[in-house]
Amino acid sequence: MTDQVYDELLDASGLNCPLPLLKAKQALNKLEPGKVLKVLATDNGSIRDFKAYTDQSAHELIDSQTEQEPYSYLIKRG
Repeated sequence: MTDQVYDELLDASGLNCPLPLLKAKQALNKLEPGKVLKVLATDNGSIRDFKAYTDQSAHELIDSQTEQEPYSYLIKRG
């Protein structure tokens, strides 16, 4: 994981699919464009979900760490 600065942290640890992604979408909607959200999650499905979501949206998956829990994702609001 990089030392990238983030603007907001969302801890979705312990939540099962699809809640980490839904909560991340809500948090991203509240951020200004260009701001970065860091998401922590323990759900294995989040690995696939965040990649697919950012591929299909205006948001950018800047970095992800999925080798061990909690998984972390840095998402830049588009």
